[in-house]
Amino acid sequence: MAAEYPSSVEQVHKAFSDEEYWLVRLGDSGVDHATLDEMTIHPDGGIRVKTTQTVRAHRLPGVVTQFHRGDLSFVRQETWTPIADGRATALIVGTIPGTPAGLTGDAVLTSELTGGSRLAFTAAVEVRIPLVGGKIESFIGNQLVGLLIAEQRFTTVWITENG
Repeated sequence: MAAEYPSSVEQVHKAFSDEEYWLVRLGDSGVDHATLDEMTIHPDGGIRVKTTQTVRAHRLPGVVTQFHRGDLSFVRQETWTPIADGRATALIVGTIPGTPAGLTGDAVLTSELTGGSRLAFTAAVEVRIPLVGGKIESFIGNQLVGLLIAEQRFTTVWITENG
């Protein structure tokens, strides 16, 4: 998956290092409850962010409620490198506590000739439930596409409004 930004790598990376950016982004995420659990900015410019987003049980799709009772929380950790040679990379790990599901991914933020930037994201989703795990993995994969688009739109507006 990929998302294009009209902003530079430096501008996008700067947004990712802004606590207010994360608080507003989480508040705008459409989930029932979201928290910024950890945010560390390293002296070299690296960034580590951990968030938890929770969807209440009554809003979960049937494919999920068949295998999970109660609210569903998604814990996401992003570890970004400092910018080097016009690019930054990240390791992204997602877990759903109390379930046999998880996600690992790599993101690469690079400069484009237009002056903008491109975020390429590769993820592996694993749901360890016999017979139906693949169906749930596909559902999660489809949700990731929508999430990437929403986060790109949010970040673009954030940078425009907050420099």
